[in-house]
Amino acid sequence: MRRFFLNSLATLRLTVGHLSRPQRSFWLAGVLAISLSLISCTANKPAAKSTPAADAALKAQVLQIIRENPQVVVDSVQAYQQQQQQQVQQARQTFLQQMIVNPASVIGDSPTTGAADRKVVLVEFSDFQCPFCSKAHKTVKQFMDKHKDKVTLTYKHLPLTQLHPEALPAAKAAWAAQQQGKFWEYHDALFNQSDKLGEPLYGTIAKNLKLDEARFNKDRQSAAAEAAIQKDVQMAESLGISGTPFFTLNGETLAGAIELPELEKALERVVGASPTPAQTEQPAEPQTETP
Repeated sequence: MRRFFLNSLATLRLTVGHLSRPQRSFWLAGVLAISLSLISCTANKPAAKSTPAADAALKAQVLQIIRENPQVVVDSVQAYQQQQQQQVQQARQTFLQQMIVNPASVIGDSPTTGAADRKVVLVEFSDFQCPFCSKAHKTVKQFMDKHKDKVTLTYKHLPLTQLHPEALPAAKAAWAAQQQGKFWEYHDALFNQSDKLGEPLYGTIAKNLKLDEARFNKDRQSAAAEAAIQKDVQMAESLGISGTPFFTLNGETLAGAIELPELEKALERVVGASPTPAQTEQPAEPQTETP
């Protein structure tokens, strides 16, 4: 296998210059994939089957092809990025369409509050330790107090664990409170005391809300809590959401620590618009937090 690959590699070095740019990108991508696979496989075999010198020679030849064709690498990366962007755009378009025609499929098991008819749904992707989420929480609360008869709010967990060590524990605690029908009360308490997140606070809030504390502690440490939060995270990733807070209102999207007038205008567009998803224009630098 190694000898066949090295012969192919030598042939490629002689012919790659005569290929078109798309063909070179295709060939280089294949070479890199096979190289990494081969190196990985040989690393797990006995020393008699592979030597450090042989592996070094293989790596050197691959690197030489890359050095001789730097633009091919750039083209490959750009093509990959474009493909990823197209996938995200398609996923987001599908999501926004589902928000209109089948909101239940988007909401799933996530907690909801507000209007029961779910004709207008505000989806919030948020992190309990994110300062911009805390700021947006006040705005969303004002908005829902005013429009709870026509807007359904649903919460999706997106803990930025690389930045916030208490984001995931807080999310699990909120999920555990949800199992006893007290998600929104627990949610508000977390945001109102986001500077005190930690074990003492989680237990105190549970006690103040008169939760079954034994069940609460068991639920927040369960695999079910982890799975539920991960499901929200995966949804966010599929939609290309990397920062918090992020909102969708039927076919509208809004990012950052939004102000009340922004939400009001979005609601006006949603209520007065035809049922087709359309993305709103975003501020140049929305107040979001990203890892």
